[in-house]
Amino acid sequence: MQIQRVEIYQLHWARLKKYWHPVVVRLITDTGVSGFGEAGIAYGHGQTAAVAALKDLGQMLIHQDPLQIEHHWQRFYQHTFWAKSGGAIFYSAISALDCALWDLKGKVLGVPVYELLGGQTNAKLRAYASQLQYGWEAQSRLVKTPAEFAQVAKTAVEEGYTAFKLDPLQFEEEQRFVANRYLLSQHQLQAAVERVAAVRETIGPNADLIVECHGKLEPQAAIQFAQRLVPLNIYYYEEPFSSLEQQEFATVAQHTAIPLATGERLTTRWQFKPFLEHQSVGIVQPDLGVCGGISEAVKIAHLASAYGVGVQFHTCGGPIATAATLQVEAAISNFVIHEEHEINLKPDNYQSGRFHYQPVDGYYHVPDRPGIGQALSEQAMEKAKLTVVE
Repeated sequence: MQIQRVEIYQLHWARLKKYWHPVVVRLITDTGVSGFGEAGIAYGHGQTAAVAALKDLGQMLIHQDPLQIEHHWQRFYQHTFWAKSGGAIFYSAISALDCALWDLKGKVLGVPVYELLGGQTNAKLRAYASQLQYGWEAQSRLVKTPAEFAQVAKTAVEEGYTAFKLDPLQFEEEQRFVANRYLLSQHQLQAAVERVAAVRETIGPNADLIVECHGKLEPQAAIQFAQRLVPLNIYYYEEPFSSLEQQEFATVAQHTAIPLATGERLTTRWQFKPFLEHQSVGIVQPDLGVCGGISEAVKIAHLASAYGVGVQFHTCGGPIATAATLQVEAAISNFVIHEEHEINLKPDNYQSGRFHYQPVDGYYHVPDRPGIGQALSEQAMEKAKLTVVE
Protein backbone atom coordinates (compact mmCIF):
# COMPACT_ATOMS: atom_id res chain seq x y z
CA MET A 1 0.00 0.00 0.00
CA GLN A 2 1.30 3.43 -0.98
CA ILE A 3 0.13 7.02 -0.73
CA GLN A 4 -0.81 8.18 -4.21
CA ARG A 5 -2.46 11.53 -3.66
CA VAL A 6 -2.50 14.36 -1.13
CA GLU A 7 -5.55 16.62 -1.10
CA ILE A 8 -5.44 19.95 0.75
CA TYR A 9 -8.80 21.56 1.53
CA GLN A 10 -9.23 25.20 2.50
CA LEU A 11 -12.70 25.02 4.03
CA HIS A 12 -15.30 27.67 3.29
CA TRP A 13 -17.26 28.64 6.40
CA ALA A 14 -19.49 31.28 4.80
CA ARG A 15 -20.84 32.84 8.00
CA LEU A 16 -17.44 32.79 9.69
CA LYS A 17 -15.05 33.47 6.80
CA LYS A 18 -13.80 36.80 8.14
CA TYR A 19 -12.12 35.09 11.09
CA TRP A 20 -12.08 31.33 10.42
CA HIS A 21 -10.32 29.44 7.63
CA PRO A 22 -9.57 25.78 8.49
CA VAL A 23 -7.11 23.76 6.43
CA VAL A 24 -7.58 19.98 6.20
CA VAL A 25 -5.40 17.40 4.47
CA ARG A 26 -6.47 14.03 3.10
CA LEU A 27 -4.04 11.25 2.22
CA ILE A 28 -5.34 8.75 -0.35
CA THR A 29 -3.70 5.37 -0.97
CA ASP A 30 -3.61 3.11 -4.01
CA THR A 31 -6.10 0.83 -2.23
CA GLY A 32 -8.62 3.65 -1.82
CA VAL A 33 -8.25 3.99 1.95
CA SER A 34 -7.78 7.60 3.06
CA GLY A 35 -7.00 9.53 6.23
CA PHE A 36 -7.75 13.08 7.39
CA GLY A 37 -5.76 15.59 9.44
CA GLU A 38 -6.21 19.27 10.27
CA ALA A 39 -3.63 22.04 10.52
CA GLY A 40 -4.05 24.02 13.73
CA ILE A 41 -4.34 27.42 12.09
CA ALA A 42 -8.11 27.78 11.66
CA TYR A 43 -7.88 31.34 13.04
CA GLY A 44 -5.35 34.15 13.02
CA HIS A 45 -3.10 34.53 9.98
CA GLY A 46 -1.02 31.92 8.22
CA GLN A 47 -3.37 29.57 6.41
CA THR A 48 -1.85 30.27 2.99
CA ALA A 49 1.61 29.46 4.33
CA ALA A 50 0.26 26.27 5.91
CA VAL A 51 -1.12 25.17 2.55
CA ALA A 52 2.27 25.80 0.95
CA ALA A 53 4.01 23.79 3.68
CA LEU A 54 1.52 20.96 3.20
CA LYS A 55 2.32 20.92 -0.52
CA ASP A 56 6.05 20.66 0.17
CA LEU A 57 5.81 18.08 2.94
CA GLY A 58 3.00 16.16 1.28
CA GLN A 59 5.29 15.51 -1.67
CA MET A 60 7.58 13.60 0.70
CA LEU A 61 4.80 11.08 1.33
CA ILE A 62 3.96 10.26 -2.28
CA HIS A 63 4.64 6.55 -3.02
CA GLN A 64 5.44 5.94 0.66
CA ASP A 65 4.00 3.31 3.02
CA PRO A 66 1.46 5.17 5.20
CA LEU A 67 1.71 2.68 8.07
CA GLN A 68 5.28 3.69 9.00
CA ILE A 69 4.16 6.75 10.95
CA GLU A 70 7.19 7.36 13.19
CA HIS A 71 9.49 6.90 10.21
CA HIS A 72 7.71 9.72 8.38
CA TRP A 73 7.74 11.97 11.44
CA GLN A 74 11.49 11.51 11.76
CA ARG A 75 11.95 12.26 8.06
CA PHE A 76 10.11 15.55 8.54
CA TYR A 77 12.16 16.34 11.63
CA GLN A 78 15.59 15.24 10.43
CA HIS A 79 15.51 16.05 6.72
CA THR A 80 13.57 19.28 6.17
CA PHE A 81 16.10 21.51 7.98
CA TRP A 82 13.43 23.90 9.31
CA ALA A 83 11.66 21.41 11.56
CA LYS A 84 14.48 21.67 14.08
CA SER A 85 13.72 25.35 14.63
CA GLY A 86 10.07 24.90 15.58
CA GLY A 87 7.49 27.28 14.14
CA ALA A 88 3.72 26.90 14.39
CA ILE A 89 3.00 27.26 10.68
CA PHE A 90 5.55 24.67 9.57
CA TYR A 91 4.50 22.31 12.34
CA SER A 92 0.82 22.75 11.54
CA ALA A 93 1.59 20.98 8.26
CA ILE A 94 3.58 18.22 9.96
CA SER A 95 0.77 17.86 12.49
CA ALA A 96 -1.96 17.55 9.87
CA LEU A 97 -0.06 14.95 7.88
CA ASP A 98 0.81 12.96 11.00
CA CYS A 99 -2.83 12.92 12.09
CA ALA A 100 -3.91 11.77 8.64
CA LEU A 101 -1.42 8.89 8.83
CA TRP A 102 -2.84 7.76 12.19
CA ASP A 103 -6.39 8.04 10.86
CA LEU A 104 -5.46 6.01 7.81
CA LYS A 105 -3.74 3.30 9.86
CA GLY A 106 -6.73 2.98 12.16
CA LYS A 107 -8.99 2.49 9.16
CA VAL A 108 -6.69 -0.12 7.64
CA LEU A 109 -6.67 -2.09 10.89
CA GLY A 110 -10.33 -1.42 11.66
CA VAL A 111 -9.73 0.14 15.09
CA PRO A 112 -10.00 3.62 16.62
CA VAL A 113 -6.72 5.47 17.05
CA TYR A 114 -6.86 5.16 20.84
CA GLU A 115 -6.39 1.39 20.43
CA LEU A 116 -3.18 2.06 18.50
CA LEU A 117 -2.00 4.28 21.37
CA GLY A 118 -2.30 1.55 23.99
CA GLY A 119 -6.03 1.37 24.54
CA GLN A 120 -8.68 3.40 26.27
CA THR A 121 -7.76 4.87 29.65
CA ASN A 122 -10.65 7.35 29.71
CA ALA A 123 -14.04 6.33 28.32
CA LYS A 124 -15.84 9.50 29.33
CA LEU A 125 -14.18 12.89 28.92
CA ARG A 126 -15.22 15.87 31.00
CA ALA A 127 -15.44 19.05 28.91
CA TYR A 128 -15.50 22.73 29.75
CA ALA A 129 -17.40 25.52 28.00
CA SER A 130 -14.65 27.64 26.50
CA GLN A 131 -14.50 31.33 25.52
CA LEU A 132 -17.64 32.68 27.19
CA GLN A 133 -16.64 36.20 26.13
CA TYR A 134 -17.97 35.27 22.67
CA GLY A 135 -21.29 33.99 23.95
CA TRP A 136 -22.54 30.40 24.00
CA GLU A 137 -24.83 30.12 21.01
CA ALA A 138 -24.94 29.59 17.24
CA GLN A 139 -23.73 33.12 16.49
CA SER A 140 -20.65 34.62 18.15
CA ARG A 141 -20.95 38.01 19.82
CA LEU A 142 -18.82 40.16 22.10
CA VAL A 143 -19.94 39.80 25.72
CA LYS A 144 -19.17 42.94 27.69
CA THR A 145 -20.97 43.48 31.00
CA PRO A 146 -20.92 41.26 34.10
CA ALA A 147 -24.66 40.70 33.66
CA GLU A 148 -24.10 39.44 30.11
CA PHE A 149 -21.31 37.13 31.29
CA ALA A 150 -23.64 35.74 33.94
CA GLN A 151 -26.35 35.02 31.37
CA VAL A 152 -23.91 33.27 29.03
CA ALA A 153 -22.60 31.14 31.90
CA LYS A 154 -26.18 30.26 32.87
CA THR A 155 -26.80 28.91 29.37
CA ALA A 156 -23.76 26.63 29.61
CA VAL A 157 -24.75 25.50 33.12
CA GLU A 158 -28.17 24.50 31.80
CA GLU A 159 -26.45 22.30 29.20
CA GLY A 160 -24.76 20.34 31.98
CA TYR A 161 -21.28 21.86 32.05
CA THR A 162 -19.45 21.99 35.37
CA ALA A 163 -16.34 23.79 34.10
CA PHE A 164 -16.01 27.07 32.21
CA LYS A 165 -13.43 29.41 30.71
CA LEU A 166 -13.42 33.09 29.85
CA ASP A 167 -10.95 35.78 28.89
CA PRO A 168 -12.14 38.81 30.88
CA LEU A 169 -9.45 40.99 29.31
CA GLN A 170 -10.12 40.08 25.67
CA PHE A 171 -11.60 43.53 25.13
CA GLU A 172 -12.49 46.56 27.22
CA GLU A 173 -15.92 48.11 27.74
CA GLU A 174 -15.64 50.02 24.47
CA GLN A 175 -14.90 46.66 22.77
CA ARG A 176 -11.31 47.67 22.07
CA PHE A 177 -8.99 44.70 22.24
CA VAL A 178 -6.49 44.78 25.09
CA ALA A 179 -2.92 44.14 23.98
CA ASN A 180 0.50 44.07 25.64
CA ARG A 181 -0.40 45.63 28.97
CA TYR A 182 2.72 46.04 31.09
CA LEU A 183 0.69 47.16 34.10
CA LEU A 184 -3.08 47.11 34.45
CA SER A 185 -4.86 50.15 35.81
CA GLN A 186 -7.21 49.75 38.75
CA HIS A 187 -10.09 50.38 36.36
CA GLN A 188 -8.97 47.56 34.06
CA LEU A 189 -8.43 45.19 36.97
CA GLN A 190 -11.80 45.94 38.51
CA ALA A 191 -13.66 45.54 35.22
CA ALA A 192 -12.01 42.17 34.56
CA VAL A 193 -12.53 40.90 38.10
CA GLU A 194 -16.21 41.85 37.99
CA ARG A 195 -16.66 39.75 34.85
CA VAL A 196 -14.99 36.75 36.44
CA ALA A 197 -16.95 37.23 39.66
CA ALA A 198 -20.23 37.30 37.74
CA VAL A 199 -19.44 33.94 36.18
CA ARG A 200 -18.31 32.48 39.52
CA GLU A 201 -21.54 33.59 41.19
CA THR A 202 -23.60 32.01 38.40
CA ILE A 203 -21.83 28.64 38.27
CA GLY A 204 -21.54 28.28 42.04
CA PRO A 205 -18.63 27.44 44.33
CA ASN A 206 -18.20 23.81 43.25
CA ALA A 207 -17.77 24.36 39.51
CA ASP A 208 -14.34 24.88 37.95
CA LEU A 209 -13.45 28.23 36.43
CA ILE A 210 -10.52 28.85 34.10
CA VAL A 211 -9.23 32.33 33.27
CA GLU A 212 -7.08 33.02 30.25
CA CYS A 213 -5.50 36.09 28.72
CA HIS A 214 -4.43 34.93 25.22
CA GLY A 215 -0.88 36.06 25.99
CA LYS A 216 -1.96 39.71 26.03
CA LEU A 217 -0.28 40.72 29.30
CA GLU A 218 3.32 41.09 30.39
CA PRO A 219 4.64 39.35 33.54
CA GLN A 220 4.09 42.17 36.04
CA ALA A 221 0.53 42.71 34.87
CA ALA A 222 0.00 38.95 35.05
CA ILE A 223 1.05 39.00 38.72
CA GLN A 224 -1.25 41.96 39.39
CA PHE A 225 -4.21 40.13 37.90
CA ALA A 226 -3.41 36.81 39.59
CA GLN A 227 -3.49 38.47 43.00
CA ARG A 228 -7.01 39.74 42.33
CA LEU A 229 -8.17 36.34 41.06
CA VAL A 230 -7.18 34.28 44.10
CA PRO A 231 -10.44 34.81 46.06
CA LEU A 232 -12.43 33.55 43.05
CA ASN A 233 -10.92 30.04 43.24
CA ILE A 234 -9.53 29.76 39.71
CA TYR A 235 -8.85 26.25 38.38
CA TYR A 236 -5.89 27.46 36.32
CA TYR A 237 -4.58 30.65 34.73
CA GLU A 238 -3.97 30.20 31.01
CA GLU A 239 -1.39 31.96 28.87
CA PRO A 240 -1.26 35.21 30.87
CA PHE A 241 1.65 36.26 28.65
CA SER A 242 3.63 34.91 25.72
CA SER A 243 5.04 31.40 25.98
CA LEU A 244 8.24 32.78 24.45
CA GLU A 245 8.97 34.20 27.92
CA GLN A 246 9.93 30.85 29.45
CA GLN A 247 11.89 32.13 32.43
CA GLU A 248 9.17 34.62 33.30
CA PHE A 249 6.67 31.77 33.64
CA ALA A 250 8.80 30.32 36.42
CA THR A 251 8.96 33.72 38.10
CA VAL A 252 5.22 34.34 37.94
CA ALA A 253 4.52 30.79 39.16
CA GLN A 254 6.37 31.68 42.36
CA HIS A 255 4.06 34.68 42.90
CA THR A 256 0.71 32.89 42.72
CA ALA A 257 -0.93 29.76 44.04
CA ILE A 258 -3.06 29.51 40.90
CA PRO A 259 -1.59 26.88 38.51
CA LEU A 260 -0.33 28.38 35.24
CA ALA A 261 -1.05 26.82 31.86
CA THR A 262 0.36 27.33 28.38
CA GLY A 263 1.27 25.47 25.20
CA GLU A 264 -1.14 26.11 22.34
CA ARG A 265 1.56 27.88 20.28
CA LEU A 266 4.42 25.55 21.22
CA THR A 267 5.82 22.79 19.01
CA THR A 268 7.41 19.47 19.98
CA ARG A 269 8.37 18.07 23.36
CA TRP A 270 11.55 20.15 23.34
CA GLN A 271 9.64 23.43 23.61
CA PHE A 272 7.55 22.05 26.48
CA LYS A 273 10.54 20.63 28.33
CA PRO A 274 11.80 23.91 29.95
CA PHE A 275 8.35 24.67 31.40
CA LEU A 276 8.31 21.25 33.03
CA GLU A 277 11.91 21.29 34.22
CA HIS A 278 11.44 24.69 35.87
CA GLN A 279 8.06 23.72 37.38
CA SER A 280 6.55 26.74 35.66
CA VAL A 281 3.15 25.25 34.80
CA GLY A 282 0.53 23.04 36.39
CA ILE A 283 -1.10 22.20 33.06
CA VAL A 284 0.35 21.85 29.55
CA GLN A 285 -1.87 22.66 26.57
CA PRO A 286 -0.46 21.29 23.32
CA ASP A 287 -2.57 21.60 20.19
CA LEU A 288 -2.60 18.45 18.06
CA GLY A 289 -2.66 20.63 14.96
CA VAL A 290 0.44 22.61 15.98
CA CYS A 291 2.65 20.59 18.33
CA GLY A 292 3.62 17.89 15.82
CA GLY A 293 0.50 15.80 15.49
CA ILE A 294 -0.72 12.76 17.36
CA SER A 295 2.77 11.25 17.45
CA GLU A 296 4.26 14.23 19.25
CA ALA A 297 1.21 14.98 21.40
CA VAL A 298 1.52 11.57 23.04
CA LYS A 299 5.22 12.14 23.71
CA ILE A 300 4.47 15.54 25.26
CA ALA A 301 1.79 13.98 27.47
CA HIS A 302 4.15 11.26 28.67
CA LEU A 303 6.89 13.83 29.35
CA ALA A 304 4.45 15.94 31.38
CA SER A 305 3.37 12.87 33.32
CA ALA A 306 6.96 12.30 34.44
CA TYR A 307 6.86 15.77 36.06
CA GLY A 308 3.44 15.25 37.62
CA VAL A 309 1.74 17.67 35.22
CA GLY A 310 -1.66 17.15 33.59
CA VAL A 311 -2.70 17.76 29.98
CA GLN A 312 -5.55 19.81 28.59
CA PHE A 313 -5.23 19.78 24.82
CA HIS A 314 -5.95 23.08 23.13
CA THR A 315 -8.86 22.37 20.80
CA CYS A 316 -9.94 25.20 18.54
CA GLY A 317 -10.71 24.18 14.99
CA GLY A 318 -12.98 22.02 12.89
CA PRO A 319 -14.45 18.53 13.35
CA ILE A 320 -11.24 16.78 12.27
CA ALA A 321 -9.23 18.52 15.00
CA THR A 322 -11.82 17.74 17.66
CA ALA A 323 -12.11 14.07 16.72
CA ALA A 324 -8.34 13.55 16.70
CA THR A 325 -8.00 15.22 20.09
CA LEU A 326 -10.66 12.98 21.64
CA GLN A 327 -8.73 9.90 20.52
CA VAL A 328 -5.54 11.00 22.27
CA GLU A 329 -7.40 12.13 25.38
CA ALA A 330 -8.96 8.69 25.62
CA ALA A 331 -5.54 7.05 25.73
CA ILE A 332 -3.36 9.18 28.02
CA SER A 333 -3.25 8.77 31.79
CA ASN A 334 -2.79 12.46 32.66
CA PHE A 335 -5.81 13.85 30.81
CA VAL A 336 -7.43 16.65 32.83
CA ILE A 337 -10.31 18.10 30.82
CA HIS A 338 -11.41 18.66 27.20
CA GLU A 339 -11.80 22.12 25.71
CA GLU A 340 -15.20 22.55 24.07
CA HIS A 341 -14.71 25.81 22.20
CA GLU A 342 -17.69 28.00 21.39
CA ILE A 343 -16.78 27.69 17.69
CA ASN A 344 -18.05 24.10 17.84
CA LEU A 345 -21.58 25.45 18.30
CA LYS A 346 -21.54 27.07 14.86
CA PRO A 347 -23.36 25.24 12.01
CA ASP A 348 -20.61 26.05 9.49
CA ASN A 349 -18.21 24.17 11.75
CA TYR A 350 -20.08 21.02 12.69
CA GLN A 351 -21.68 20.65 9.24
CA SER A 352 -18.20 20.33 7.73
CA GLY A 353 -17.82 16.97 9.50
CA ARG A 354 -19.53 13.76 8.45
CA PHE A 355 -20.47 13.09 12.08
CA HIS A 356 -21.68 15.57 14.68
CA TYR A 357 -20.01 14.99 18.04
CA GLN A 358 -21.00 17.14 21.01
CA PRO A 359 -20.77 16.72 24.79
CA VAL A 360 -23.82 15.39 26.61
CA ASP A 361 -24.29 16.88 30.08
CA GLY A 362 -20.75 18.23 29.91
CA TYR A 363 -19.06 14.97 28.88
CA TYR A 364 -17.83 13.48 25.61
CA HIS A 365 -18.16 9.78 24.92
CA VAL A 366 -15.17 8.83 22.78
CA PRO A 367 -16.09 7.73 19.23
CA ASP A 368 -15.15 4.12 18.49
CA ARG A 369 -15.26 4.30 14.70
CA PRO A 370 -12.01 3.29 12.95
CA GLY A 371 -9.27 5.90 12.76
CA ILE A 372 -10.10 9.25 14.33
CA GLY A 373 -13.78 8.55 13.75
CA GLN A 374 -14.39 11.61 11.57
CA ALA A 375 -14.17 12.76 7.96
CA LEU A 376 -15.04 15.85 5.99
CA SER A 377 -18.62 15.95 4.74
CA GLU A 378 -19.19 15.83 1.00
CA GLN A 379 -20.71 19.31 1.25
CA ALA A 380 -17.58 20.69 2.91
CA MET A 381 -15.27 19.17 0.30
CA GLU A 382 -17.40 20.48 -2.57
CA LYS A 383 -17.29 24.05 -1.21
CA ALA A 384 -13.60 24.02 -0.29
CA LYS A 385 -10.68 25.27 -2.34
CA LEU A 386 -8.74 22.13 -3.30
CA THR A 387 -4.99 21.77 -3.87
CA VAL A 388 -3.67 18.39 -5.05
CA VAL A 389 -0.22 16.83 -4.76
CA GLU A 390 0.50 13.66 -6.77
